[in-house]
Amino acid sequence: MAEVNSELIEKLKQLIITRLKLADMTPEMIETDAPLFGEGLGLDSIDALELVLGLEKEFGVVIPDAEVGKKVFQSVRTMAQHVLDQKEIA
Repeated sequence: MAEVNSELIEKLKQLIITRLKLADMTPEMIETDAPLFGEGLGLDSIDALELVLGLEKEFGVVIPDAEVGKKVFQSVRTMAQHVLDQKEIA
């Protein structure tokens, strides 16, 4: 399994900010291991859809269903791991 690197983490944080139009946030403000939904960033289902589209467009990564999405969108780190896992399979 490939190791999550800080460059990918930064790209994903930037993707979150750009796709969700979080103009007042910087990548440093997003904790890598904090929950994206609920208490962490407080994202909702519409945000999740936007992130699914962003991951597909930017990284060619597919999130086939809500169950996979729940695992992938736990944190920025889990997003990064999913991207790496998908790249290894491709």
